[in-house]
Amino acid sequence: MKLWGGRFTKETNQLVHNFNASLSFDQKFFQEDIDGSIAHVTMLAKQGILTDEERDTIIQGLEGICQDIKSGALEITEEHEDIHSFVEANLIERVGDAGKKLHTGRSRNDQVALDMKLYTRREVQEMDRLLKELLESLLCIMKEHTDTIMPGFTHLQKAQPITLAHHMGAYFEMFRRDRSRLQDIFKRMNYCPLGSGALAGTTYPLDRDYTASLLDFYGPTLNSMDSVSDRDYLIELSSAMSIIMMHLSRFCEEIIIWNTNEYQFIEIDDSYSTGSSIMPQKKNPDIAELVRGKTGRVYGSLISLLTTMKGLSLAYNKDMQEDKEFIFDAIDTTKGCIVLFRGMLDTLTFKKDNMRASAEGGFTNATDAADYLVNHGVPFRDAHGIIGQLVLYCIDKNISLKDMSLEEYKAISPVFEEDIYDAISMETCVAKRNTVGAPGPEAMGQVIEICEKYLRED
Repeated sequence: MKLWGGRFTKETNQLVHNFNASLSFDQKFFQEDIDGSIAHVTMLAKQGILTDEERDTIIQGLEGICQDIKSGALEITEEHEDIHSFVEANLIERVGDAGKKLHTGRSRNDQVALDMKLYTRREVQEMDRLLKELLESLLCIMKEHTDTIMPGFTHLQKAQPITLAHHMGAYFEMFRRDRSRLQDIFKRMNYCPLGSGALAGTTYPLDRDYTASLLDFYGPTLNSMDSVSDRDYLIELSSAMSIIMMHLSRFCEEIIIWNTNEYQFIEIDDSYSTGSSIMPQKKNPDIAELVRGKTGRVYGSLISLLTTMKGLSLAYNKDMQEDKEFIFDAIDTTKGCIVLFRGMLDTLTFKKDNMRASAEGGFTNATDAADYLVNHGVPFRDAHGIIGQLVLYCIDKNISLKDMSLEEYKAISPVFEEDIYDAISMETCVAKRNTVGAPGPEAMGQVIEICEKYLRED
């Protein structure tokens, strides 16, 4: 069945039909199509455009189709152009002429726009839920590792000592922002396009506010041309998913590095690792690598959507059908990566001793040694130069700052006293950093309380 056959005298070429059809992918939102149709006919009956009997007959038929699709009793077959014609054809077959009135006051343009919004809205909420679960996992690690000292890095070189809690907290902030973006998208997109018609509304006395309320929208969209041609929310979602994947990819890169023999900061659980077909000693971080690799796939959906939309005049154009496969794939990919990443994260073993030893071995306390001199009256720029000399001395002797004798310290600067050793201990270096957002125990305690409150109240 086609929704537009009356004007044509020839059958569509089969290749043209196949090229034009979207059923192979838009069948994904059969539930949304049926939900929208039920709301539409409910409104039509309220407005006296359909009788109550016609409404009830149509709704009963639609509900039966939905149940049969879910149970497998009704198979979605490829002879139909799209999910909309499939549902309508089956409805007419089941309920007769009443089914032919389903499309009254509605175009496929605003029907597609509605279905896509309903589907996307549900997926945005689901993705937000998955991110919240990931944040809960991160918070657990933060609470358990406020005293697990590790090196912090800049330029992939050891910089200053931090804690594992502090490092995990950085990703907590990233994924919290990701949730905020999804919630913003939901707020902007949650307006109902149904009733916009093909592009210019309809002469039927539709109650668009009522339809919107039935479908839990904030209200109706306010311009019918924009309603049927708006894909901003899909582009925004693709952008938000690209950022989520970028955050996951950065995290995966660190897990891959931490898992190497050179670092040995973590042990990835066997259930989230794979082996080599030839090298029996190998235990590969394939899940982390695949998440990192799939990031480019999600980026592709964003570029594809932007490219599709960039040259389209108002209102609807068939090019817009290309939005669905991009967004469906990106949504499935992003959700799958979040779930797998959380499972891998929950089963990681953190090797505290190795992390601490790494922090102690890379002059991460050099800044604290400079601060020690500043606190004893040495100008910072001079202190910076003195500590630079100390580091060169240690490199030449193949020792660390804590291994130097007090005499060696005093040979470079007489300001140093016995308390230098306490000043440059890993615990002191971390404990003294208690400004908001720093890794010190007081600062981290405050942040953890804020994070707990955020997850509890959200």
